Amino acid sequence: MCVSVLMALGSQSPEMVIVKLWDRLHLHDLPPRSLLVTVGKLSLGQGVAPYLGATWEHILCLLRMAQEEDDMLALCQALSGLVISTRKHLDLGSKDDEVMDITPEAVSIKAYHTLRILFNHWSLKNKNKCICQLVDALAVSGRGGVNLESQLENVVPMLFTQLHEKVNTSDPYSIQSRGLAMRAFFILTKLHNDQVVLLIRKTLESKDPAKIVPALQVFMEIFQEVPQTETLKREVMHSIVVLIQEDLKPVRKTLLSFLEMLGRLGYLTLSQGDVVIDYAIQLCQSDRSNEEDIQLKCSKILQMVPLPKLITLLCQPSNSLAFVPLSKTATEMALRARTLGQVPYLSGFHLQPTQFISPQKLLVHLVMFSLKPYREKEFGVSSLRLLNALHPITSLHPIINLDVGWLWTKEIPKMLQILDDHTEKTLSQKEWQDRLLQFSSQSLLAISDDNWLEQLLRVILERINYFSDEDEEKAFLYKLFGFCLRTARNTELLKSMLSSLLQTAHEELQEREGIAVVLSIVSTKHLKTALDHLQAYGAVLTDKASSFILRLMKEHQPREWGMVCHTIYLCYSKIVSESKAAAVEHLDAILALVLQHYRHCIVEKDKNLKLDYLDALTKLTGVLGSQPAAFRLEFPHKLEMVAFMVELIKEEPLTSISSPIRQKAMSIVTDFRQIRPLLEVKERAELLRACYKSVFCLPPTDVLRKEASSPQEASANVDLFRETLQSLQKLMETLIVEMPTRIQHCLEFLDVWLNSQKDSERERAMWCTACILGFTAKMNNFETEIEFTRLGRLVRLLAVRCQDPVDNICFLSAQAVYSLYCILLQQKKTARKKQGLWEEEGRSEVYSASVFYNSTFEIAEAFAEYFTQMQVTNLVLTAMEGLTNSKAKESLAAAQLMSGVLKERGRDMMKIEEVVEGILEWLSLQLEPSTKEETLRAMCLLAGNNAHIVVPLLLNKPLPWNRTSLSLWKVFGTQRETTIGVLQVLIGVLEKLDSRDETGEMPFQPVAVACALCEMLSGSLCQEAVKELYPRLLLAVLHHLCWVIEQKPPQKMVVYTKEGGLGSKSKPFDPTSCALEVVKLVLLAAAYEGVVFYGNQHRSWDLLSCPKFYYMGIMDLTSAMVKNCEPAVLHQLLSLVRNFLYSLDHRWKTLARALYAQLLWHRSVAQTLGHDFLSNLVKWIKEPDLVMKEVGLRGIGNLALHPGQSASLKSLVPSLRDLLKNEVRVTVQAVKSLRNIICHGQAEDTKVVFCSISKHLRPLINDERDQVKISATSALGHMLHQVDKCKPGPSIWREIYTFLVPLLLSIQDNNPEVVKACGGALTEWTKVIGWSSLTRTFRHTTLSDHIQVLEETCKYLVGASRRQLLGELLSQSFGFLKSPQPFLRTAAVSFIELTVKRISMSHLHEDDVQLFRNALERLRDDPAQSVQRSVDTVLKRLDGCASARHVSASRSSQLGSTFFKVPQRKKRLFKPVKWEREDEDQQEKKTPNWFKAPLNLLRARHTRKVRNSPLTEGGAGEKTAASQAPKARSRLEEAGPAPK
Repeated sequence: MCVSVLMALGSQSPEMVIVKLWDRLHLHDLPPRSLLVTVGKLSLGQGVAPYLGATWEHILCLLRMAQEEDDMLALCQALSGLVISTRKHLDLGSKDDEVMDITPEAVSIKAYHTLRILFNHWSLKNKNKCICQLVDALAVSGRGGVNLESQLENVVPMLFTQLHEKVNTSDPYSIQSRGLAMRAFFILTKLHNDQVVLLIRKTLESKDPAKIVPALQVFMEIFQEVPQTETLKREVMHSIVVLIQEDLKPVRKTLLSFLEMLGRLGYLTLSQGDVVIDYAIQLCQSDRSNEEDIQLKCSKILQMVPLPKLITLLCQPSNSLAFVPLSKTATEMALRARTLGQVPYLSGFHLQPTQFISPQKLLVHLVMFSLKPYREKEFGVSSLRLLNALHPITSLHPIINLDVGWLWTKEIPKMLQILDDHTEKTLSQKEWQDRLLQFSSQSLLAISDDNWLEQLLRVILERINYFSDEDEEKAFLYKLFGFCLRTARNTELLKSMLSSLLQTAHEELQEREGIAVVLSIVSTKHLKTALDHLQAYGAVLTDKASSFILRLMKEHQPREWGMVCHTIYLCYSKIVSESKAAAVEHLDAILALVLQHYRHCIVEKDKNLKLDYLDALTKLTGVLGSQPAAFRLEFPHKLEMVAFMVELIKEEPLTSISSPIRQKAMSIVTDFRQIRPLLEVKERAELLRACYKSVFCLPPTDVLRKEASSPQEASANVDLFRETLQSLQKLMETLIVEMPTRIQHCLEFLDVWLNSQKDSERERAMWCTACILGFTAKMNNFETEIEFTRLGRLVRLLAVRCQDPVDNICFLSAQAVYSLYCILLQQKKTARKKQGLWEEEGRSEVYSASVFYNSTFEIAEAFAEYFTQMQVTNLVLTAMEGLTNSKAKESLAAAQLMSGVLKERGRDMMKIEEVVEGILEWLSLQLEPSTKEETLRAMCLLAGNNAHIVVPLLLNKPLPWNRTSLSLWKVFGTQRETTIGVLQVLIGVLEKLDSRDETGEMPFQPVAVACALCEMLSGSLCQEAVKELYPRLLLAVLHHLCWVIEQKPPQKMVVYTKEGGLGSKSKPFDPTSCALEVVKLVLLAAAYEGVVFYGNQHRSWDLLSCPKFYYMGIMDLTSAMVKNCEPAVLHQLLSLVRNFLYSLDHRWKTLARALYAQLLWHRSVAQTLGHDFLSNLVKWIKEPDLVMKEVGLRGIGNLALHPGQSASLKSLVPSLRDLLKNEVRVTVQAVKSLRNIICHGQAEDTKVVFCSISKHLRPLINDERDQVKISATSALGHMLHQVDKCKPGPSIWREIYTFLVPLLLSIQDNNPEVVKACGGALTEWTKVIGWSSLTRTFRHTTLSDHIQVLEETCKYLVGASRRQLLGELLSQSFGFLKSPQPFLRTAAVSFIELTVKRISMSHLHEDDVQLFRNALERLRDDPAQSVQRSVDTVLKRLDGCASARHVSASRSSQLGSTFFKVPQRKKRLFKPVKWEREDEDQQEKKTPNWFKAPLNLLRARHTRKVRNSPLTEGGAGEKTAASQAPKARSRLEEAGPAPK
């Protein structure tokens, strides 16, 4: 605040403030600091010049008084203002408007005094600016003085500090301060030259960048003012060297600027100038951290170096990183010199080889740097530009080598353009190298100077030996040497250089390859010379006298021999590769030399030598193998070489893989693939056997690992084994390419190894197989047919290996199988294309290696079509041998392959008998369950395709069969096609049966067929096949059954044994039971269990097994089929049996007719169009054979069941009626036929037929043959039911009444079936007559209550007041008293007895009683005791009637007197009756009105009595009665007792 106020006052009147400063002097204390600061600031303004001297004088006085730092600062600020203002006014001089009060000399004096005070009394901290200004003021006097000199060591650092401060360009005081400091140095240097330079050098050596940089800056400012003495130069260079050695990064820029100044002053020519040059080169290196100005400064420094020296420096290896900036600098210098008209051809510096680089070295160096053009982005461009700027570099004047200059002027720009057009990624390095080599070669041709060329070659050779470490550069040097040497015209020079080259080191592979490259390049123009020189050089391998190898220590000799050998063979390989056709004529001679080298080897042959030899030889043979197939000449030594390799392979141990000798030997043989002559079969076989054995017998890889002494050795052994396998693979591929048609020979030698018991041997052999077939499949050259004459054996072997326990073998085998399939498929396509046939594409995609993996069936399916008949047969025969393999998977694979091939090509099999016998033999052994199952399947497929051969073979085996044979037959029923084929053959056997053979014995082949069918049809998989052949098969087995039962074989003859289930015994079968079992199995297999169940219920099987009733069993079985089979099946049966209806073979005829007749039971069959069924049936009933009659009657009865047959069947009634008196079965069938005709005919025909047969049917009701009786009674019931529907008239009723007594007699039979049939017939009888009250009584009649039913019936007859009907019935019963059957006589007496019990004898006429007596008296002496007892009972009843008449009459009179008056008269019982239906309506019409009330009362009582009778059963009977009640009431009310 004070300074501001004072400044405000001083701006108006400076003297006012300055005077205040003067006034403070007498007070002997310092003025206020604000005053001092204000004075310093005011001094810089206007109007203070008159006061500067006086004020400075006062300040000098105050300087001695200052003790505190703040006071000193304030004084310095005041003093600084005074000095600056004073200096300004002094500089203005006469131009200054203001006049100072002090002279220039006084200013210097005061400055000197001020410095003395400062140096003596003050510390110099923070006084830099002040001192700088004082020094500047001191310079006015031109001398420094003793005090100043003594204080230089303090002043100089202070000034350096002032210079080190960062300059703020926006602050003018900061800029002024730096300028003052620099001016102070300048003044001090003038005043004290030596001292200041010494102090600056010390500062340079201080290692402090903060001091060094200002020191260098000061040095650059003052250096030109310093006398350049030798001492100064030496001392300065020493300091500079120290700085360069320290190389402080912050100092670099300033140091380079100083060095540039020194270069202008000639310092670079000093002895230590190289240090500066090296430092500049070092900073030029490709360190991108260096700023651009550093690079620029370095370039300026280097441009001060002479061009020859700079060229020499840039070619030094140590400066390779700085090559780009150096070459740019050199190029710029050369071009600038050319622009100035100077000669840029390096003058004669190349004549001083000890000082500068030679042109040859320069050319090599620049070409080598162009090799990698994009290294550091500009290596190539810089090299080429420099080379272009220096052309020509070969002599002192361009006129001498004008061609070179013209060439470079033309080619180098093109090369530069190529580099500009590409990048490091897009440029082809090989093409670029070739272009450089061509450029070098053309340059040498243009130079055309062998001396110059020799020097160049020696430079290159020297660089190869000593100066190149990078592989790529060294390889290029060898090429460059070759291209240069190729241009030589001097033969001696050529030989000399080749000798020198071959004498160079060849320890490393790169060196040997480089030598070979040189010789290959030279051979393009000097082939003979190169080969001769190699041959001469090769003498060191065989000539003991001249070989340098023997001069080495013995332990080094084999290795040196191997390296020389390697070099020579590598040279040969490169020459052959480069010269191609030109070297072919020398090839056999080379091979001869190769053999000679080993056979006449001068050193001891051991494993290492052998390995070195083979390793070297592979270099040559590798090139031979890579050449195109243009070597059509014969080279006899090839076969000798191959034989030699085979010997080496055989010599290798089989227990270890210690060396790659076998691998290299196989590779060498492989390399001869393009050279003739080709190997013959014998040589190929020997080669393959040796290779296979040498590789396959080696221990497994895990054993190789275990036997190794270290993990590294184990890994090496495994790798070597893998390489050996690869060599073997290539060898096999070579042999395939040589002769594709002999692929099978390569595979045949693998058989023994593929069947080896060792997993490793099998796996390796399968790997080779997969490789051979895989390579062949990929050749895509199938114009030449590849024959596989043993294809079946090969496929079997591969298929079995697909199931190998070793999973990798399975995988390899699948690969091999797929490749083989592709070969065959491609051959097939090729053949079809030649024939012009179209082949479906994409078929190979159906199969793949994964499909074939562990799938033998797929293999068999894929290859089946490619086998010949003999191959198929051989495959199956050889596959059978593998069934007993101890390995389950392999034995199963053999069986699967056999079954798969038989499935596809079974029809083409040969030697079937041998195959069948073989399979039976193998099956009898202990096979694995799965193998046995698959073998059975194979046999099944064989039988399916060759059933006509296989089935007879198996049938001829003696019975009973063992389980092996039975299992075969069982499996025949598991495959539809096989089952059908076998069944057809078996059916054919059964259809052609003979009763006896020539010996009179029963033939056993049909029995064997039955046994076979029992086993085949016992499974569930045969249903489809059985259904397809069902009708024919069923007829065949039924025919066989008929044949067997006719033969009457012994029951103890066991022909077949059926295994029981778990825990049950086996069941033996004789021929009959076996044939019957077959019938059941056929039905079950056809899914007709219902037929079998029906047969079991109706005992059809018993009938079928009996010769007498066989036809009945057939008809029963047919009935079951009609119920359970589809109509289509029935029609098929009908079509088949038609052919046998009139067969001469009675078995077929009986079977066919029985089936035919019973099939008519089915409506669709009976209505089949085009069949005259009735005519056939009529013919049969007319035949004398009772069986045929019965069968015909059965057919007629079945035919009558269907509508539309009434008219045709009506005409047969007379014939059928005549048959009612025939044999039992005929009669029964006749009755059934008539029943069906009546029950299913038209209404009018039914009544007519019934009336026509009733009198013939009635006797059958009481026939003594139960079957007839039952049949007739049952038929009557059905007839009555049908007649009732037809509204019968009186004539029919009359006939119907005649059946009552026979039925009532038969119902007394003790046969329950008879009783049941009578009950049914009587039920229908009551319905027709209208006696509904008796319907329920008869409906449920059984053997236990049939007599009670009879009593009820008699009671009803007596109580119904039908005296005439009752008399007629009794009269009819009298006729049965004369029957020869005791039963009928007894039954008639019982009927009479029961009736008499119910008749009121008092109302009987005496004549009627007498008729009873007369009829019964004849039976008193009946032979049957039961008849006698019954007769006695009835007669006693009649005797008691007379005595009871009177009592009865009196009671009647009393009743009549009480109720009504009844006439007393007796009616006759036995007189004619009017036959009509008596409905209760009619009865009511006849009843007088006066009698209806008491009659209804009696009827009601009678009804209750009947309903409460125990004879009536409930349940279904009651339901039936109730259902019939409405109908009964509509016809006739229930009749009660007849009215008196």
